[in-house]
Amino acid sequence: MTSILWTALAAGWGVTAGLWTPRGPLTITEALCSVIVSAAIGLAAGRRGRSRLVMVLVPLAFLLGLETARSRYAGPSTGPPHASAFGFVALVAGRGLQATLTLLPMMLGLVIGRGVSRRLGQVLVALPAAGVLLLTAAIAVPARTAPIQGGVADLATVGRLNVMIRGVDAGAPVLLFVPGAPGGSELGAVRNHLGAVEQRFVMATLDRRGGGASYPALDPASHATLDRMVRDILDVTDYLRQRFRHDKIYLLGHSGGSVLSVLALQRAPEKFAAYIGAGQAVDLRASDRIFYDDILAWARATGRDDVAQQLTGQGPPPYEDVWGYEPIMLYENEAYAQPSLGFEIGVREYTVLQKAHTINAILDTWSVLYPQMQEIDLRRDAPSMPVPAWFVQGAGEMRGLEVIFDEWYEQLRAPRKELVVIGGAGHRAIFEQPGRFVTVLDDVLAG
Repeated sequence: MTSILWTALAAGWGVTAGLWTPRGPLTITEALCSVIVSAAIGLAAGRRGRSRLVMVLVPLAFLLGLETARSRYAGPSTGPPHASAFGFVALVAGRGLQATLTLLPMMLGLVIGRGVSRRLGQVLVALPAAGVLLLTAAIAVPARTAPIQGGVADLATVGRLNVMIRGVDAGAPVLLFVPGAPGGSELGAVRNHLGAVEQRFVMATLDRRGGGASYPALDPASHATLDRMVRDILDVTDYLRQRFRHDKIYLLGHSGGSVLSVLALQRAPEKFAAYIGAGQAVDLRASDRIFYDDILAWARATGRDDVAQQLTGQGPPPYEDVWGYEPIMLYENEAYAQPSLGFEIGVREYTVLQKAHTINAILDTWSVLYPQMQEIDLRRDAPSMPVPAWFVQGAGEMRGLEVIFDEWYEQLRAPRKELVVIGGAGHRAIFEQPGRFVTVLDDVLAG
């Protein structure tokens, strides 16, 4: 084949990769196929291309096809680079990782195909080739969760969503946990802090669409609507009801996930025995305005002129894209003296790829879903709860959430409502003080 034909083949593979993995390889299968196909094309082009121009034309054609195809997908991981801390992470974890799994194997294949005669050249090729092989081997290790003798412990798939299910007694009541931030995953936090819950419930922890192992389910982004997110909760609820033979299950929502959980309750109250809201959100648009004011005041009081200038320069929310919310996400823990537990991704329930895409999953899903969630105000949309409701708040909860929640809770009608304030804890009280949280769950079961 001529160099032109090999170049065309590389461009075709670039378009295919851009459509198939626009945000980079997200699964083990995608990653392995990316490495193998790219290396095979590079090796064949290097051996059979008649001109040395294949060394330049083939990778350039691949990149052009890749970027052209992925441009139709929305999100920071596919958009132009952004000059910020999160922008750097998005670039490295998105395009950087994808280049390592596609462009680098292709380049190595080209060099090997052309032939490397000198010893130094062989060493220079062998080192990155070994690196690719080691990375590929690490990526190929699947996620898994430790077994529970006599109980249930697995990573289930419901539609395109990942659900970690654990409990010492498969016949115990079922608790579905819906995590907070769009694109975030709490499998690590649950495994590290909430083991006692498994003694009382079959606990199912959902990776919401766009987060954790459910990151691939974000696309097509046009399907990631508010209605779809609520239906996801109900679909997983039906799966759990059928699998464990319960007419009703318990629902736990945290932060942003608590908003969606309340909407799910409004839509299908007959499927739930009770609701537990942790770090309950009510009106994200109103909360963000308080966050902005508080963080700006903190920055001025503590001499963080750079943060103050950035916030005053962009003005108060809402913002057109996720980058406007970056200073709020970066500094809210400091401003509110919140303990940060980190992303807690060092558990084997995550693959290497899921760990690498932690930030990108949040940025991409946030950009798609957050503008829709800002249209919700539970004071208007959920003035009553159709099931008994418990709310768990840290005594040090962020003011941006606490003020709005207090307004909603005061007017809220429910068969029973309880507010439990945990001392020495903040927004993530259920993870910061798990023992106290478990006593709340005991009360829920007794009730």
